[in-house]
Amino acid sequence: MGAAPMAYALWTRHLQHNPKNPKWFNRDRFILSAGHGSMLIYSLLYLTGYDLPLSEIKNFRQLHSKTPGHPENFATHGVEMATGPLGQGIAQSVGFAIAEKWLAATFNKPQHQIIDHFTYVIVSDGDLMEGVSSEAGAIAGHLGLGKLIVLYDDNDVTLDGPASLSFSENIELRFRSFNWDVRRVDGMDVEAVDSALREARNETEKPTLIMAKTIIGYGSPNRAGTSEAHGKALGADEVKATKERLGIPLEPAFYVDDAALNHFREALSKGEEAEQKWHESFKAYEFAYPEDARALRNAISGEYGKEWLDKLPSFTTEEKQATRQASSKVINAIAPYVPNLIGGSADLSESTLTTQKQSGNFTKENPGGRNIFFGVREHAMIAAVNGITLHGGARGYGGSFFCFTDYCRPAIRLAALMETPSIYVFTHDSVGLGEDGPTHQPVEHLTAMRAIPNLNVFRPADGNETTVGWKIAVQSEKTPTLLVLTRQALPTLTPADVKKHPAEKGAYVLQEGSSKPEVILIGTGSEVSVCVKAKELLEADGITTRVVSMPSWLLFERQSVEYRQSVLPTGVRTVSVEAGSTMAWPRYAELQVGIDRFGLSAPGDQVLKEFGITPEHVAEVAKSR
Repeated sequence: MGAAPMAYALWTRHLQHNPKNPKWFNRDRFILSAGHGSMLIYSLLYLTGYDLPLSEIKNFRQLHSKTPGHPENFATHGVEMATGPLGQGIAQSVGFAIAEKWLAATFNKPQHQIIDHFTYVIVSDGDLMEGVSSEAGAIAGHLGLGKLIVLYDDNDVTLDGPASLSFSENIELRFRSFNWDVRRVDGMDVEAVDSALREARNETEKPTLIMAKTIIGYGSPNRAGTSEAHGKALGADEVKATKERLGIPLEPAFYVDDAALNHFREALSKGEEAEQKWHESFKAYEFAYPEDARALRNAISGEYGKEWLDKLPSFTTEEKQATRQASSKVINAIAPYVPNLIGGSADLSESTLTTQKQSGNFTKENPGGRNIFFGVREHAMIAAVNGITLHGGARGYGGSFFCFTDYCRPAIRLAALMETPSIYVFTHDSVGLGEDGPTHQPVEHLTAMRAIPNLNVFRPADGNETTVGWKIAVQSEKTPTLLVLTRQALPTLTPADVKKHPAEKGAYVLQEGSSKPEVILIGTGSEVSVCVKAKELLEADGITTRVVSMPSWLLFERQSVEYRQSVLPTGVRTVSVEAGSTMAWPRYAELQVGIDRFGLSAPGDQVLKEFGITPEHVAEVAKSR
């Protein structure tokens, strides 16, 4: 209710959108970062003519409705991303703005501004309290994302009470220091907000924060301006009093003034006209620049053809390399053929090897580059990667050390929930990284990441499985992929046919025993090579042994029961081997070789030996009763 005036100014006077086609590519993107106020966006979608009837408004927060408690992009037409976890909307909006700026720099021509739209965000006090908003604000200002405009619902109230209980910083100075343009307005004054939005649209060198002073629960005689208007229903008596205060008829319960509805529904004709003009412009662009137009169409549709598949590298048994090195080779092999792949790392490109060597850097001065330097900002990086991918026309990826998924797990989880196929490249995957010690050595992280639904955690055993992981990631449409890669070199063990590789099924028989197996060793990543050597020891003792490589639990669980049982038949002793937590491995293995404590600082091979990640110890465990 307090944000309604600024939302009205934005949606009726500035927002470029077509309610009949929520996916029109050159639309402005609107993100309600303050997702707890979801009824604001649902009201706007209904009033402007999206596929959200009044019956769904009445069904707010009910089972299987299109109006859940927080906005969800997969549930409601017109919602760009799922919000609610505070800070995620403003952080991911940075990715939307990066995508727009990169696409404009890549495809626009002097007489053909075919990509030209804004990203608008409404944020709350809570959004700006979350640390990720500072990470995101800093990188947005550094990159000069002039088409990012954030409206701050500055109502001085949080759930616990007045914002002053916990929040006293100078937001204006904070964002000015980030190189943002900052404006203060009366958020209850439509004309003032409208003027500020016009000025913000003309500021092309900096993102803009409009600090709109508002009154939470506006119109409620007894709740306005208090924390009770934040998280509690008004109740029948206060609803009645509020309607009387605002001059709204008491009946029907869901009253919509015809004149107001007709006014908002002007968005239908305006939107259709705007989209039609854009299509006409695109035809002229296509006539003048047919190759660029074709490339843009492919980028929007996610169609990369087949040439990139032919360029996927494979590796021979003579090659020994870290899977992070194999990943680098994949990135640079496919980059010319997947031309909308853009991303980078959190100040670790020399370690994660995520650089596209021939693609240039994305900077304020060179927005057509494809390598993004996110700085030491893992959370904002992954949020931005999600925004890039959600925007469409670009595929985002980001890299860091696997241990630092702790810093960005909320954004990873949200991508899985939103069915957003972002690509995450996390290296230094175990205690095998060595001397950096336990602060940098992941132990529980594989288990934690695998616990997230719809997240493909892919830990390859060698270069060929790494290539397969990238292939799956690029082809994915609704599932984010998290590649977990080694610092240490590994032998090449798996098939070289990376186009039809059994790793795509999540787990497969890598080596079969001399006869029906008595023991099955299940390995992931660097431990697959340990399993192969342990198999030799067991076979020498007359114990027939099968080795299973399991790079992805998620993909394995998506296979048929028959296939899964063919790989891991019942009645055979199974041993899991993974340099990490054993907590979840009883799902597949009766015996586990792993690490359930923090690591140690020493050369990687010594640390692995200290924790029993050796062929000899694995063989001993396999033989134990």
